[in-house]
Amino acid sequence: EVQLVESGGGLVQPGGSLRLSCAASGFIFSAWAMSWVRQAPGKDLEWISDINNGGGSTIYADSVKGRFTISRDNAKNTLYLQMNVLKPEDTAVYYCARGPRSGFYYTGQGTQVTVSS
Repeated sequence: EVQLVESGGGLVQPGGSLRLSCAASGFIFSAWAMSWVRQAPGKDLEWISDINNGGGSTIYADSVKGRFTISRDNAKNTLYLQMNVLKPEDTAVYYCARGPRSGFYYTGQGTQVTVSS
C-alpha cells in the first residue's frame, strides 16, 4: 500500500520560511519521480514542483519558481519542499505525490500551510 505522510506545515508570517517533509512507503521510492501539489480553499488542485527519481532534475510552477526548492533523500525515502519568501497566496494544504506532473497519485491528509500576519 502506497503511503505518503506529509509534515512540517504551520502558520508563518509573509516573507517567512517553512520546510515540508514527506515520508514515503509501500513502493520503491528511488524508482519514482515525485511531486508536490497544493490546494487552496475553494480552488483546484495545483501542481507546483516535481523531481526525477535520482534528484538531479527539478521543475517548478511559475507561481513558486525562485522561492521553493524540491529535494529528496532516497536513503530515507523522504521528499522535501523548502519554501522561502512565503506569500499569503501560498496558503493551502500541501500534498506530496508519486509521479511527475504528467501523471501523479496522491493520498493522505496533507499538511496545512497558512501564511498570514
